[in-house]
Amino acid sequence: MQTRGAIVRQAPGKYEVVDLNVDDPRDGEIQVKMVASGLCHSDDHIATGDIPVGVYPFAGGHEGAGVVTRAGLNTKGIKEGDHVVFSFLPSCGHCRWCSSGMQNLCDLGAGLLAGTRWEEPTTRLQMLDGTPVGQMCGISTFVETTTVSQDSCVKVPDDIPLEVACLVGCGVGTGWGSAVNSGGVQPGHTTIVMGIGGIGINAVQGAAHAGASNIIAVDPVAFKREQAQQFGATHAVETMEEATELAQGFTNGQGADQTIITVGVIKPEYVGQAMASIRKAGTVVVTALGDIADTTPLPVSLADVTLFQKRIQGSLFGASNPNWDILRQLDLYRSGVLKLDELVTKNYSLDEVAQGYQDMHDGKIMRGVIKYT
Repeated sequence: MQTRGAIVRQAPGKYEVVDLNVDDPRDGEIQVKMVASGLCHSDDHIATGDIPVGVYPFAGGHEGAGVVTRAGLNTKGIKEGDHVVFSFLPSCGHCRWCSSGMQNLCDLGAGLLAGTRWEEPTTRLQMLDGTPVGQMCGISTFVETTTVSQDSCVKVPDDIPLEVACLVGCGVGTGWGSAVNSGGVQPGHTTIVMGIGGIGINAVQGAAHAGASNIIAVDPVAFKREQAQQFGATHAVETMEEATELAQGFTNGQGADQTIITVGVIKPEYVGQAMASIRKAGTVVVTALGDIADTTPLPVSLADVTLFQKRIQGSLFGASNPNWDILRQLDLYRSGVLKLDELVTKNYSLDEVAQGYQDMHDGKIMRGVIKYT
């Protein structure tokens, strides 16, 4: 069938909306009419070329929710009419990582940026002239109707508004899990969150839910510092120097228990600043992305690592298990514990994707959402 979607033709480039053809679902696949998609910074990394992909043109979007319109065979009970949230990291359910409770590291993730299906080198989207179009994470939520693997879908209750449920498919779980899972925030801890965007604001929420006594949000943009305090930050400052001084003041000079790096584009010096801000046996959580080809050494003292037992912990999707964590986060939303509606600063149409990313770069929004209906 014919649909519309936002693509980049090359990188660096900008998203433009074009007419596309989308394949019918095959065995193990479903077709979904999108309701909403978050504008995550990772899709901007695709446009800038920080994250190269295997197929251009490339249709963006990986944080989305919609309604199943068609289902192939062997879709694990997912059927037409079901509401689904996409997990940008697929889960096969039986590899070493899925079997040991680390679904975010599923072996299927190796093919996320290829643009094709992980099991065979074809795409499910094409330009009208037949040119293959790559799918972001195999889902491409910047497309009105998309065909995806059932390994990338989580069925969710019908009473949850999909306009906000889409956010748990990436930003909420990544930020919340960076604090709760990767950072190991505990009651009484002092936590620094470096960078308050769509991920950082949820790291603040996660730290608050885990019981941190002091949550220090760091961002040069006043609007984002104000927002952080609405989501649980006890303090909000412009620089890491201020945050480090505050953390040391709260802890008799020791430093933060964990510093979570959720800036828009990571640089090696940010890791060095974070290491200087934490206590002995503290943790630096690296969640942010940048140029994935950058191999610049980190300005980190090895003595700090060995003698002070400091730890640098990477965090992919907040070390989540999507099939469980997406549903429990929606339960937290339903019970009034997790804020989702408040995360959305502005809604956009599909044709306004480029404007949404400009607003993100200008520091005007926490999270923009494309609404299709």
